[in-house]
Amino acid sequence: MSEEPSPTDVRRRLIEVAADVLSEEGPGALSARRLARDAATSTMAVYTHFGGMPGLVRAVVTEGFARLYDRVAEVEPTDDPLADLVASGIAYRAHALADPHLYLVMFGSASLGRYRLTEAELEIGLAAFNQLVAAVQRVMDAGVIRSDDPGAVAGQFWAALHGYVMIELSGLSHVVDDPEGQILQPLLGNLLKALA
Repeated sequence: MSEEPSPTDVRRRLIEVAADVLSEEGPGALSARRLARDAATSTMAVYTHFGGMPGLVRAVVTEGFARLYDRVAEVEPTDDPLADLVASGIAYRAHALADPHLYLVMFGSASLGRYRLTEAELEIGLAAFNQLVAAVQRVMDAGVIRSDDPGAVAGQFWAALHGYVMIELSGLSHVVDDPEGQILQPLLGNLLKALA
């Protein structure tokens, strides 16, 4: 006799399946019936857990940013704030590689179609960005890079990092044997040297 899945398990499965469908096939393939079938639950579960499809898509994006935040938060601060900043970038990349479908949905690379996120739903995304701002501020406070607007510098770092991650997710980073060592780390290092 098998156990009934917990509501948390059903909710998580629906989020995962929705992220996969959005990423691989776009919003046109997203339906309560399809999600229920692929998640081995009922269509009512979509409405019970999310209030409908727009709520489910919002939950997918929120879950992605929560996972990103948690992954970067695992980087323990050391006496070397510059190394910590680079380690945060590596953690960011690891998040994208661990959950590529979720990552693509989070940043709109897999279209959300008619679903639009509100400012409240983007707050967790801003919290993840603020982790990067704090890491940049530590590097500035240590005198490793010049004092500037930490948000702007974090934005530059993020733009370089995100651009690399998108290239890697597309499969185009394998123009070299070691993409992380030959492209990502030098890219971030060159940016930080320019800010010294």
